[in-house]
Amino acid sequence: MALLTIGIGECRVSSDPSDVLVTHALGSCIAVVIHDPIAKVAGLLHYFLPESALDEEKAAKRPFLFADTGIPLLFRMASEAGGVKSRMTVTVVGGAQMLDPHGTFSIGTRNQSASRKNLRKSGLKIHREEMGGTHSRTVRIGVLDGKVRIRTAGSAEDAAKGV
Repeated sequence: MALLTIGIGECRVSSDPSDVLVTHALGSCIAVVIHDPIAKVAGLLHYFLPESALDEEKAAKRPFLFADTGIPLLFRMASEAGGVKSRMTVTVVGGAQMLDPHGTFSIGTRNQSASRKNLRKSGLKIHREEMGGTHSRTVRIGVLDGKVRIRTAGSAEDAAKGV
């Protein structure tokens, strides 16, 4: 089994059934996790900000930092690995209100809206979401079984929440 760690502004797709994709410390960031159960293709995007218009130069260099540029690329990569968009389950995790107790910037809330908007634009529905709150999360998905496991900071991993 290979544990593939995805950092902030990164994305990975795998068709190796022994792989597990994981990202840690999702605060206001969002993880978009996809899985095609027939092709056994999984992908995980960890984006930081809702819109590439905030910094178009940075978006050109690092498109996975943003929802509107990262989400379409995630699905393109999954398709290139043999995944079929219409069969994919979609899980969205994160968007907590971190380090902004008064909601001045509301990055977590804006990221939540961006994930819904961009997935709807791509013709996809969210099968499961765990967003908001004030705690960071770690999320992982096994390519073989497609189970999404989420651990909230300070708690044990909740395998029962697997999709």
